[in-house]
Amino acid sequence: MACSHYIIVFCSLLLIATSSITAQTPSAANALVLPVTKDASTNQYITTIKQRTPLVPINLTLYLGGQFLWVDCEQGYVSSTYSPALCGSPECSLANSDGCGTCNSPPRPGCNNNTCGLFPENPIIRTSTGGELATDVVSLQSTNGTNPGGNATVPDYLFVCGPTFLLEGLASGVTGIAGLGRTNISLPAQFSDQFNFNRTFAICLSPSTSSRGVMFFGDGPYLLLPNVDASMDLIYTPLIINPVSTAGVSTAGEPSAEYFIGVSSIEINENVVPINITLLEINSEGVGGTKISTVDQYTVLESSIYNAVVDTFVRELANATRVGSVAPFGACFNSTSIGSTRVGPGVPNIDLVLQNETVYWRIFGANSMVQVSSDVLCLGFVDGGVNPRTSIVIGGHQIEDNLLQFDVEASTLGFSSSLLFRQTTCANFNFTSSV
Repeated sequence: MACSHYIIVFCSLLLIATSSITAQTPSAANALVLPVTKDASTNQYITTIKQRTPLVPINLTLYLGGQFLWVDCEQGYVSSTYSPALCGSPECSLANSDGCGTCNSPPRPGCNNNTCGLFPENPIIRTSTGGELATDVVSLQSTNGTNPGGNATVPDYLFVCGPTFLLEGLASGVTGIAGLGRTNISLPAQFSDQFNFNRTFAICLSPSTSSRGVMFFGDGPYLLLPNVDASMDLIYTPLIINPVSTAGVSTAGEPSAEYFIGVSSIEINENVVPINITLLEINSEGVGGTKISTVDQYTVLESSIYNAVVDTFVRELANATRVGSVAPFGACFNSTSIGSTRVGPGVPNIDLVLQNETVYWRIFGANSMVQVSSDVLCLGFVDGGVNPRTSIVIGGHQIEDNLLQFDVEASTLGFSSSLLFRQTTCANFNFTSSV
């Protein structure tokens, strides 16, 4: 077992889907949908699912690289359908859990004898601990891509019980983490297995703290008002597997559950940024490369990359008035000296060049700049220091109002770039109507 920079505290199926409007069998659930909100205090992305018997809504912080769903079982977890995973069971095997634990307290959710466990992780405070593997009911809405439909229910969804202290740093009201990573028991994996659709999911995050974004499980269409299918005209790039786990606790030979892409260079205003391209590759120790994150608020760059990007950006925006830095940003400008466009402030485009020069992820002003005050705009990238685990971490601000589709089976990422160009936003899924 390997422990990274995290604090280690202690190391058939029946499917039912119902709707108040119309009954729906699981086989009819070709896709599922969840709302995603942006917490105003923490800028974390929060989703809500229903769990347990009787069902209760639980709020979860979205973690793109998370290995599974974990929830706090120490406070108020009551369910008649909770079932711990017994050592040696198929559930333990599916979750790659070969340990066997005991609990010295009276039996309760999260504390039972002869059960296997995993290590729930809080990526905000970079802490992992031990937790009991279990199953319980999970329910969310199906969709035809246009509207929410009937409820789709998984009666024995695998998740992990975590302790209350692991909620530190998470948004108020959040009771766990929704893990979307490349594992057998992440949300995308279990939903695709249960409902027999492709292991594909899409996220579309809203920059607003008052309007909901959306997450889909299954293939498109992904319809946004006014009748824009955001799954059309996606640009595709391979997803890369980092052979070394980036989780807080891992075993030798375990690959990372996070989603990496192959950035080959960076251009600003179509001018190549001078960087050490070896940093863009993942080495044999799993260091380097580029990953996508929903828990990092802004894109984090290795120091030499950061400095080169800032220097080039400032040079290309020479006509704007530069002002003092506002932490955590290094390049800030008087916003009155910068014009406005359909896709945000009129600043140089930043291109992440991918598998070749014709495939690039273009970051426009709405995603590159941050309004820190009424008259100050800052370049929304931060310095990740020397020798970070990952050279480029594409953060939440840079992926807002972009549709990202992760096809895990085909190992490809489809990305839209800014939906503002298509005169829609991630807040435009119609959650108010039913099929």
